[in-house]
Amino acid sequence: MRTTVFGVAALLLAQAAQAETPKVATDIAPIQSLVATVMDGVDSPDVVVRVGQSPHGYAMRPSEAKALGDADLVVWVGEELTPWMEQALDSLAGEAKVITLLELPDTVVLETRDNNALGAAGHDDSDHGAERAEHDHGHDETDHDDHGAHDHDGTDPHAWLDPVNATAWLGVIAEELAALDPANAATYRDNAKAGQEEIEALQAAIEAQLDSLRAKEFLVFHDAYQYFEQRFGLTSAGALSLSDASDPGPKRLAALRDLVAEHDIQCVFAEPQFNTDVIGSVFGDDIRLGTLDPLGMAQTEGPGQYIATLKAIGDEVAQCLAGES
Repeated sequence: MRTTVFGVAALLLAQAAQAETPKVATDIAPIQSLVATVMDGVDSPDVVVRVGQSPHGYAMRPSEAKALGDADLVVWVGEELTPWMEQALDSLAGEAKVITLLELPDTVVLETRDNNALGAAGHDDSDHGAERAEHDHGHDETDHDDHGAHDHDGTDPHAWLDPVNATAWLGVIAEELAALDPANAATYRDNAKAGQEEIEALQAAIEAQLDSLRAKEFLVFHDAYQYFEQRFGLTSAGALSLSDASDPGPKRLAALRDLVAEHDIQCVFAEPQFNTDVIGSVFGDDIRLGTLDPLGMAQTEGPGQYIATLKAIGDEVAQCLAGES
């Protein structure tokens, strides 16, 4: 009988310890993955923006709002990526500790590039207006304004695509969790160190993988990859779309077609939500098509998602530039 009593007591103590671990909410899957890496073996963080959805004009479901409301710690990229989330943090997570990754002193931060100047792929007002009109269809004026700010000026929010940033963030996340949950501090710090070593190894592998391909220019769907490009010495000649929520207009496509011929560009990268038929109709069969996904929609959520997302981008770039796709 005593064994049973002690067994029940141990179970209750374990459940109590589990209940006392910090509740953590994150904005997007790659950030959830980094936090999950640090919390591995202790608990799992929530993610607000569900897989397959754009973070820029997202509408939270009740369960996602509850995750913010219950959070002891919120880790997010910043309002440059999810402008709607700042108000939600104020109203739902007022008592939570918040880590805004773009504001951390060790974060490498890049300014948003002018997509019109990128590769000199021009557009006129009517072309841009057509793209914006298509983007605005079905959105209110608030969504339009937020997304416009993201696309055309200020800080480029795609900072997680630089592995040096992710490595630095793991350390900050571990220390914040250690302060909130001293009982598991050693686990958080050990997990962060192991995660940093894994990311550094992947960075070295991608550098070797792309070393002989750096001189080759390419096109992207929208200009989301300059952190990855600058870290690994790559050159994007232009972006098909002026935003990540609209198809390119005919004048921009014509300018990009000229750019492809002038620079002998052999590779263009779409994204999962983009209709690739337009690439064949505009550029013909001579250009190779790859697919890049900055959010890692195809990767399994959890500690390995960030590594898998970055590796998939490196593999796809290498294959397309080398003529293997």
